[in-house]
Amino acid sequence: MQGIPGRIGSDWLVVVLVIAAVLAAVVAILQLDTTGQTGSRLSEAYTYDLSRLARIDPNLVLYTQSGPAVRTGMNQSRAIVLDANGRIYVAGDKAIRVFDNAGNLENTLHLSGEPQSLTISDDGAIYVGMKDHVEVVDPQGRLVASWEPLGDEAVLTSIARHKDAVFVADAGHRIVLHYDTAGTLVNHIGEKDPDRNVPGFLVPSPHFDLAVGRDGMLRVVDPGRNRIDTFTLEGDLEFSWGERSVGIKGFCGCCNPVSFALLPDGGFVTAEKGLVRVKVYNSDGGFVGVVAGPDQFAGGKQMKVYETPEEAQGSGLDVAAGADGRIYVLDPEDNTVKVFRRKEAGS
Repeated sequence: MQGIPGRIGSDWLVVVLVIAAVLAAVVAILQLDTTGQTGSRLSEAYTYDLSRLARIDPNLVLYTQSGPAVRTGMNQSRAIVLDANGRIYVAGDKAIRVFDNAGNLENTLHLSGEPQSLTISDDGAIYVGMKDHVEVVDPQGRLVASWEPLGDEAVLTSIARHKDAVFVADAGHRIVLHYDTAGTLVNHIGEKDPDRNVPGFLVPSPHFDLAVGRDGMLRVVDPGRNRIDTFTLEGDLEFSWGERSVGIKGFCGCCNPVSFALLPDGGFVTAEKGLVRVKVYNSDGGFVGVVAGPDQFAGGKQMKVYETPEEAQGSGLDVAAGADGRIYVLDPEDNTVKVFRRKEAGS
């Protein structure tokens, strides 16, 4: 029986194409980087040049460090606030350390556990956010009250008092709790509610800060959206500002800003982790300038733009603002407080 030449030729062509496809697949598998050691192989246009991003235009830097850093003497410092007299309170380890405005240690208040956050009322009462509950201590550190625990998943990362209300940010449950000063829960703020145009907070890591302004409005970081929200004390979302960007005007990574404080003029001072930067914005969220960049903090030595929550679980800078406009930055990497003042015109 005689074969068909055209059929034989097409069969061989199919075989050659199959072999070529198998070889291409083998080569692709061999070149696959399962460890990440060879990089993303994207062009330079798609790779963060962190050294370039860390360089800040000197014309944008509006502050200078005022004096040497204050050493807290702690192993793990977490939060900083100022009282009405300008004294510095730093929470960490199992204590609160109190420094005068020159950085001299005045007192150490011992606590029952490790504090995560704190605030001080005008009458001197200190509200301390422990991991799962609030404790109230007097200026001598004596326990006044211990509020009901919120469960194993609670992580109380920020606390603020305004008149007869206390607001607590719970990063574990992704909610703000509104209490009265006796510790009775009044309501929740920020729960997802489409009817009120409240999307719910995205909190990928334990960095969830809040503060109450002189206008009586509550400001809360939505770190997963890289913005700061403004709520009424009843929980209505009024407006938000902030944008995700590696540029100097924005907030980069999965969960920034990690902390903020309100300035005397109603503006904001913010701190970021990963690409460590402290910046100032006006009361509407407009970028004003830079306080300090990565090279001024121990926590800025290992720069990285965090893209996943797993990367961003560690500590970050905390900030406070004095009545005179000075900015106080707690750097938990070396457990120091660095103070910055506004540069004089022409300097």
